[in-house]
Amino acid sequence: MALTRPNQQLRRDLKEAAATLKWAGVDMFGLAKRMLAAGDEQGANDLMKIALSFQDVEDKLTVYADEVKSGSIIRAGK
Repeated sequence: MALTRPNQQLRRDLKEAAATLKWAGVDMFGLAKRMLAAGDEQGANDLMKIALSFQDVEDKLTVYADEVKSGSIIRAGK
């Protein structure tokens, strides 16, 4: 069954949000490495925790996007 236009947009938006979080996390890890090299271990650790939480949310958004594609979210809501 083809996705409706709103569901297609929702899936695209979820995928885009996941990709944005992925690259923000990558950038944060790079910054954390520089902070660690500069001697700010606590700041680096804090930033790495945030980056890891971004990764968790990215994974969830990707799963949700796949569920929208399969229609399982839509059927569950009815």
